[in-house]
Amino acid sequence: MNARTMLETMPATLRAGGGDVPITILIAALGGEGGGVLTQWIVEAALHAGYPVQSTSIPGVAQRTGATTYYVEIFPQPAASLGGRRPILNLAPVAGRIDLLIASELLEAVRSAQAGYVDRERTTVITSTSRALTNREKGAMGDGREDNARLMDVLLQHSRRHVGFDMNDEARAARTVISAVMFGAVAGSGLLPFDRVYCEAAIRASGKGVDASLDGFERGFSRASARPDLVEAVPIAAPASTANAAWPIEVRDMVGHGIDRLVDYQDRRYADLFVERLRRVLALEDRIDPSGVHGHALTRETARFLALWMAFDDVVRVADLKTRSARYARIRAEVGARDDELVTVHDFFKPRVAEVAGALPSGLSKRVLAWEAARSKQGKPALAFPLKLRSDSRIGYLALRAVASLRRWRPSSTRYASEQVVIERWLAAIERVATIGWAPAHALALCGRLIKGYGDTHARGHENLARVLDTLTSDAATSRFTQASLTTALDSARDAALADPDGKALDRDIARHGALPRPIVAKPLVFVRPKRAR
Repeated sequence: MNARTMLETMPATLRAGGGDVPITILIAALGGEGGGVLTQWIVEAALHAGYPVQSTSIPGVAQRTGATTYYVEIFPQPAASLGGRRPILNLAPVAGRIDLLIASELLEAVRSAQAGYVDRERTTVITSTSRALTNREKGAMGDGREDNARLMDVLLQHSRRHVGFDMNDEARAARTVISAVMFGAVAGSGLLPFDRVYCEAAIRASGKGVDASLDGFERGFSRASARPDLVEAVPIAAPASTANAAWPIEVRDMVGHGIDRLVDYQDRRYADLFVERLRRVLALEDRIDPSGVHGHALTRETARFLALWMAFDDVVRVADLKTRSARYARIRAEVGARDDELVTVHDFFKPRVAEVAGALPSGLSKRVLAWEAARSKQGKPALAFPLKLRSDSRIGYLALRAVASLRRWRPSSTRYASEQVVIERWLAAIERVATIGWAPAHALALCGRLIKGYGDTHARGHENLARVLDTLTSDAATSRFTQASLTTALDSARDAALADPDGKALDRDIARHGALPRPIVAKPLVFVRPKRAR
C-alpha cells in the first residue's frame, strides 16, 4: 500500500480535502539513537523528491529518563504541481492527527499513545519491541519492569496499523545504528509519497557509514513492508538442562533453568544441593495439596527464587562475568566494531571491605570485619577501593581471571556460609508455615523476591526478610493467625518491603500485628573542626 492509496482509504473527515492534507510523522527516540539523523534523512529525501517538507524537534531530558521527539510534515503533492503556491505546515504535532508514529523503544511508543497522538482510525505505529528500562524500573526492589505484552496490547487497541520488531537486533546485524533501521521502516510503511530511491540517496549524501546504513535501511524496509500487521514476541530461551519425569511438568523448565544457572555459577555438586532442597519443597507440597489444585506453584516459585539466591553476586562472580568471551563479543557488536578494529574496555570497580572479607575464610574475615567495625565506631566512612581496570589488556584480564579462579574456594568463604544459613532458615519457615496451609507457604516462598542485587541492596533485602521471618512466621507469631490472615499479612509485608528500600513501610505494616520497632542503630558522633578563614 503506497501513500496515496493510504490517504484514499482514510475517513473523509480526516482527509479534509484528500491530497491537500500533509502527511504527519512523529518520531520518539532516546538520547544517542540518532533521532535527529533520521529526521534529517526524511527531510533530505523529501526535498530531493521535490515535495514540500518541514521538521521541528522538542528536546527531552538526557538519555533514558526521557526522549527527544521530532515532528515532520510532508505535503503529498510535488512543489512543481502547486503553481507557485506554498503550503502552510504545522510546527508541532496535534493530538489525534498523526499519520505515522515511529519509536525506537516500546514504552516511548506507549507514552506517545497516552499523550493522545495515536488515533485508531488514522495512525500507523512502527516501534522497536526492545526495551531500555527506566530508572523507576531499574530501581524497584522487586521486578519493576513493565509487562511487554500489556504495552503491545495498548498500541494494538489504539492504532490503525502496528508494526513491531526488534530494531536493535537488526541494527546490530547490519553493524549500524537504529536510526537506519527506523528510516527503512518509515519508507516501508507506504506513507511516504516518493520512492525509496530518494531515501537511499539521502543516506548516500550523508557520506558516513553509508554501506552499513543502507544495510540497516533494507532490513527495516523489508520488515515493515512484508507484513504490515507484524508484531513479534520476544523469544524466551529454553533451558539447556531439563528435569526428568520425576518432576511435575509445571516445574520442569524452572528446575532446568536453576540447574543451568548453578552449574555455571559453581559446579554440578552445588546444583545437586539446589535439587535436594527443592525436593523437600515438592514433597511438602504433595502432602498439603495432594490433588495438585494449585499446579505446583509453591515448588515453582521456590525454585525460581532459590536458584537466584544461591547464585548470589560476589567479587568472584563479577570477575568471572567480566572476562567471558561472550561479553567482549557483545561489546564489539554494540559499538559496531569491524573485525580489523581494536576495542578497549575499561571497567570501574569500588569493592568495600565487607565485600572483600566475604570472599575470605571465616577466621581472616572476622579480623578484617572487626578492623572495619572499629573504624566505623570512630565515625569513619566505610572503606572502599576504587579501581579503574582495562580488562582487555593482559594485566587487567589476568587480574580478573585470578579473582574468578577463586570460585573453587567459594564454599569455604564466609559469605557462602552465611548465605546458606539464611537460605535454610527461609526454607524451614516455608515448611513450618505449610502446616497452617498451602496459601501462606506460597506467600512466604514469594518473599524470596526480597533477596536481590549487590552490596547495600542485598543487605537490605536480607534485613527485611529476617524481619518478616521474625515477626510473622515464628511459632509464637503464627499461633495468632488463621490461614487467610497469615497469607494476607505475608503478602502485605512483601509488598511493603518492595515498595520502600529503607524498610519503613515494612515496619509500619507489620506493626499492625504487634511487632516491636526495630532497635535503634547506634551511630557515632563526629565533631569536625571548622576551617579558619584566611
